[in-house]
Amino acid sequence: MRFGLPGGDLEYSVMSKLWELGRASAREIHLQVGEPAGLVYTTTAKVLDRLRAKRLVSRERKGLAFIYRPRVDRAVVEAARTRAFLSRLLGPAPRAAVATLVDAVESLDPKLLEELAEAIASKRRSKNGT
Repeated sequence: MRFGLPGGDLEYSVMSKLWELGRASAREIHLQVGEPAGLVYTTTAKVLDRLRAKRLVSRERKGLAFIYRPRVDRAVVEAARTRAFLSRLLGPAPRAAVATLVDAVESLDPKLLEELAEAIASKRRSKNGT
């Protein structure tokens, strides 16, 4: 299934709330996400419309309101967001950026670098079936 990614913190917050609730009206999302952020109801409704246009949520009419549901699992969106982020971070010549990233991880937490090495080895073993 093709879908767009949430564009920014507000769209991602709305998606997170929908994943948490499973289904909700625009009013429910607004009360839990929009209102605490100081937004008006119409902003929350527009965000839901954008997410629907991106094929991330579906809606069905229930009385006078629409009920929204996530169309895409959180893990699928998270994986796509991570790939997009890494693509932007690493750029067209990723080898130099990866080397710099390894150096940065090592300087922050040498044990984390060991964990990363083990995760890579585990991934390779599972790909090779060993």
